[in-house]
Amino acid sequence: MKTLLSYTMIGCLTLGTVQAKTVRPEPRVQMAILLDTSGSMNGLIEQAKGQVWKFVNEFARAEKNGLKPRFELALYEYGNDGLSRKKGFIRQVLGLTTDLDQASEELFGLRTNGGSEYCGQVIQTAVEELDWSDSNADYKVIFIAGNEPFTQGPVAFQKACRAAIAKGIMVNTIFCGALAVGEQTKWAAGAVLADGRYMNIDHNAKVAHVAAPQDREIAELGVKLNATYIAYGKKGRGGRLRQEEQDTNASHLSGIGSAVARAVSKSSVHYRNATWDLVDACQGGQMDLDAVEAEQLPAEMREMTSKERRVHVAQMQGNRVQIQKRIAELNASRRVYVAAEKKKLTEVGANTLAEAVVETVRTQAEAKAFSFR
Repeated sequence: MKTLLSYTMIGCLTLGTVQAKTVRPEPRVQMAILLDTSGSMNGLIEQAKGQVWKFVNEFARAEKNGLKPRFELALYEYGNDGLSRKKGFIRQVLGLTTDLDQASEELFGLRTNGGSEYCGQVIQTAVEELDWSDSNADYKVIFIAGNEPFTQGPVAFQKACRAAIAKGIMVNTIFCGALAVGEQTKWAAGAVLADGRYMNIDHNAKVAHVAAPQDREIAELGVKLNATYIAYGKKGRGGRLRQEEQDTNASHLSGIGSAVARAVSKSSVHYRNATWDLVDACQGGQMDLDAVEAEQLPAEMREMTSKERRVHVAQMQGNRVQIQKRIAELNASRRVYVAAEKKKLTEVGANTLAEAVVETVRTQAEAKAFSFR
């Protein structure tokens, strides 16, 4: 049993009554993406930049036992000669995190360089370094993408993939090239060993976006959400700047598709910034606003009374909820429209990173008792 507080108003910790309530464990989705950043992989990196929000949005629709999962994303690069030879030309770009803006920032910072691609070693590194859940009920998965033989390097892929599945971590392999070539170079064999799926994609294909009437309003609302964030503390300024920069990065990618996907992500339960935003920090009574020193607050809140501060945070939360609700309504209509438009297409577009990942996670997560609305 855990003790929870019930509160008399929306916002930060206030006086409340103590109630005993059983708390079910939060289901978790942990995804590590291992990207080949050797010289020929510019197209793969560009796809990842624009499509990472689609991964997030898929799990925004997921539930398990009536609960939304906690989504954690990790990122590795491998096969880049600019990385340490002693470490197998491998770098952990980002450990498992819920900070989606940081994940986007790191993706936009990746650069390619010719190198040696050690698939077995990067899988082993991710399995050993990351803070994976101990529960087999959680969905734990690795996606590794590249275009060189899966057999390279000092660590046998067979050993690495077996070690992954022993911890309940599935390994899905994505070959950037022809399906038969990936099979011949053991990408399919790696997936089989770790209960995963083998796929191939055209990593140089331009990501297709089906334009919808709702697109522009969704993208605009995604930017308006920023006004509901109250930056505080040492991380406040950096967090706000990162949020704005990733909006800009998404909008500068070809077309409006990435900006729309990012806006939908920002309206979801997975987009949380409690380390620098007072609204998120105060949800669920995680923070006592009265205990925050005035100099840690934004200038407009420093002269407010305790009550005025709580009211201000509650107002920002209310504004955010309304914008998020509108985005959700528009996105529901958009999904219906896009599905109908896709049925009209006579040609099927090239398979890209997001299509490969989304199709796979639905099937695998459903086998773990997750459902998708």
